[in-house]
Amino acid sequence: MPALYIGHGAPPLLDDPLWSSQLAAWAGDLPRPTAVLIVSAHWESAPVMLSADGAPLVYDFGGFDPKYSQMTYRTPPAAALARRVAAMMPDSEPVHQHASRGLDHGAWVPLSIMYPAGDVPVLQLSLPTHDPVRLMELGRRLRPLRDEGVLIIGSGFLTHGLPFLTDWSLDAKAPGWSSEFDAWAGEALARGDVDELAAYGTRAPGMPYAHPTVEHFTPLFVTLGAASDPEVPGDQVIDGFWLGLSKRSLQVA
Repeated sequence: MPALYIGHGAPPLLDDPLWSSQLAAWAGDLPRPTAVLIVSAHWESAPVMLSADGAPLVYDFGGFDPKYSQMTYRTPPAAALARRVAAMMPDSEPVHQHASRGLDHGAWVPLSIMYPAGDVPVLQLSLPTHDPVRLMELGRRLRPLRDEGVLIIGSGFLTHGLPFLTDWSLDAKAPGWSSEFDAWAGEALARGDVDELAAYGTRAPGMPYAHPTVEHFTPLFVTLGAASDPEVPGDQVIDGFWLGLSKRSLQVA
């Protein structure tokens, strides 16, 4: 299986025909996974934690239509994958099996478009740090799962400067800080320039407006670490903007 970095948007993504069709087509072009292991921007916790089978979804948002807080997305048990992931971690990176945490919207929103039948086991793994080096090492440790048919996904948003948006229409023109960061990242990804990407805090134009907090960008490094060779450019499958924010998404081999 490849590894992906996807922009998960927000619950209204489910009603966006363009983005939904892009994600559905992308999933349709992939081999069918035996399971999905997803790292979302919305679960920052160390040590590494794993979601619980059968736990209710996490509705970690507000201000949207109440229907989104009534949605469900049930998937088969992922206990075997959880045991496998725990065994892959070194003693210095212990793994905690959370007793009650389900999937948050960074996981269930895109996956309900990609695998709407909910027939693929899903395990969510917390984001334990924002250090690109440590996250790439985490991805490297998880890399063998790809040979077992597991789809590894880092779920974030390539730009996420929500406090600085002035136009909330779906077709809003991207602010300069968003388009500049997006162009910088797209060029670095096209070169396979991992060092440039890792130095985003000081090298990327548009900072800190593009990411006043960085949890939507850093899942990218789990994806890059899970690549067979992080410096071989992947395929930028989705680009463009939503609410003026970059939805650029990546697939690596």
